[in-house]
Amino acid sequence: METNFNQPQRQSSIGILVMFVDSLQKFARAFWPIILISLFKADTLSKLYVFLAIIGAIVVVGVIAYLRYLNFTFYIDDENDEFIVNDGVINKTKTTIQLNKIQQVNIHQNLVQRLIGVYALSVDTAGSDKKEGNIKAISHPLALALKSKLLDNENLKTVVSDENTTDIQQAITTSENYPFLKINLVSLFKIGITSNYVKSIGLILTFFFTIIENLHQIGKEDVIDEDKIETAISNYPAIYAILVFVVVMFTVIFLINIVRTIVKYFNFSIAKQKGSLLLSYGLINTESTILKPEKVQIVNISRNFFQKKLDVLEIKIKQATSDEKKQKKNLIEIPGCNSKERDEILKLLFNQLPERGVMMQPNFRKLVFSIFLTIILPLTGFFIFGIKVDAIVFQYSHFAVFYTVFLLLIHVFGFRNYRLFVSDNHIIKQSGAWDVDNEIIEIKKIQAITTSQLFWHKNLNIGSLTLHTAGGNLSFYLGEYNTIKEYVNLWLYEIETSDSNWM
Repeated sequence: METNFNQPQRQSSIGILVMFVDSLQKFARAFWPIILISLFKADTLSKLYVFLAIIGAIVVVGVIAYLRYLNFTFYIDDENDEFIVNDGVINKTKTTIQLNKIQQVNIHQNLVQRLIGVYALSVDTAGSDKKEGNIKAISHPLALALKSKLLDNENLKTVVSDENTTDIQQAITTSENYPFLKINLVSLFKIGITSNYVKSIGLILTFFFTIIENLHQIGKEDVIDEDKIETAISNYPAIYAILVFVVVMFTVIFLINIVRTIVKYFNFSIAKQKGSLLLSYGLINTESTILKPEKVQIVNISRNFFQKKLDVLEIKIKQATSDEKKQKKNLIEIPGCNSKERDEILKLLFNQLPERGVMMQPNFRKLVFSIFLTIILPLTGFFIFGIKVDAIVFQYSHFAVFYTVFLLLIHVFGFRNYRLFVSDNHIIKQSGAWDVDNEIIEIKKIQAITTSQLFWHKNLNIGSLTLHTAGGNLSFYLGEYNTIKEYVNLWLYEIETSDSNWM
């Protein structure tokens, strides 16, 4: 029986529990330091008051959750083609979303929702900096029916070049009823051991310093005996201690990357449904994301040396959004696919396989300027400080040598990989020293173009280019300026004469 979304309806009744846990979680995150400090430092009578206050807060949270459930309704206005959500306890809000502005629908399930058998659905548009129409508790059949109604692309007409029509139709036919791509555990393991090193180091340091700070706040400095740690370290040679630290750090990083990748992207699959792509993944928190290929702005394909040898890569998809913070948060990532699967995904997103076309490369002055800015200037400051202020810094000159060699290699490889490829329909920017990124945009989706040239670059005929899209900017620095201007004139003409209505 087809669900009628024209009449306002509430979430599943068990959704009260989801809203209660959600509100309680927000309360705990906001007040847990105060509660923890009170429990450690308060006397017996004060602890009793703290427990009574906690119980009272839980009761209030429960009442608020029940009122949120009663006041939350959603429906689709077919006459105006709008999705309407009513919410609020004291301040009532009515959110109206035009169906043609919806670019992504997410169906997800966290641990609590999985235990009680409900799903959450959120709607994403290009003009907001947060998820809209967030429904926290509906059944899976209802969620699928609603997302199908919100993203009904069955009548979508896509212009496909004659030479690629057969390939695209075949890809659609083979992926309409079942996933055409599934990422296995082996591929996720490969991605886990070859990516996100910097992010993992940041997580480890953040976790470590947070624990230390919280221990100091509750007055438990004696939990960590700093004297014993210093004594244990001093008993070993410095080189041995550094090697142990490096081995332990990389072991922890590998484990964190592997666990995080497998937990987040477990059972990752992509299928095509009514012109949209369905991405499903997750071990603990399951996600089911729907996106429209015509809303895709920038596709970033990233691969490093080890991933190339293992034939795995990562794809990041940027959609139209008006907020820079949301551009990073709202990335759709596809990890662990191989070269063949990459080509199939690109065909579905762009209706053809993007070609590299004519290559543009930067002037060598880009490399010189990078070396001057990040190596020569810091080393000059280092030596001036040692000569004028304190000569003790010269005892660490071996670190300066390592710093110079490391950054020099980064800049040289980065310069060798820095290229811009232009074809009839697509622009591809290649960059990166270790992780080589290939950012792909369609010419018809460019919103604005900026060219710039410093006055001392005029005689050298070099300048810079920035392509503005609804999903972010793509910049290419210090290329041949006359060539850049020729392409800009061509692109502007194509944009003005294009009848594409991708928004």
